[in-house]
Amino acid sequence: MTADSPRTIVLLRHAKADWPSVPDHERPLAERGRLDAPAAGRRFTDDGITPDLAVCSTAVRTRDTWKLVAHEMTHRPRTVYEERLYDARLGDLIALVGETPEDVDSLLLIGHNPGMHALAEALAGSAEGDAGARMKSGGFPTAAFAVVTFTGPWKSVEHGVGRLTGFWTPHEA
Repeated sequence: MTADSPRTIVLLRHAKADWPSVPDHERPLAERGRLDAPAAGRRFTDDGITPDLAVCSTAVRTRDTWKLVAHEMTHRPRTVYEERLYDARLGDLIALVGETPEDVDSLLLIGHNPGMHALAEALAGSAEGDAGARMKSGGFPTAAFAVVTFTGPWKSVEHGVGRLTGFWTPHEA
């Protein structure tokens, strides 16, 4: 890798969760979530999104989302389950991205809001087409994902370093 290597960060919010009487970390997916997550996986395949590494929150709803997304993908990346993604703040997320090994060109984070939305907005100094406007107007719903590209080492990730090149919601399926 060189200092000018192109990188991709895909930020996936977990699919719609149910609200049974369990601790928040243990909440399962709702029926809608079990339908939306595979749609996100199919969109990954359609868009040619092939992360080298997936880092997933340890919450049940994120793990279950990732299993359903990954099942639809033609290339399944190495997966790491990371407790720090659960309830992570923006600074924590940027620090976590900065820890990505340099041999990784494309990183997928599977996490929660408001963190995924905040990270997408923070990293995207610019946007292609209407991706930025769609994300701003519709928020970052469950099972949505944003694609941010930048050039350079992972440790250089900071506010405004990237370009929002894609944004998808299950309502577009």
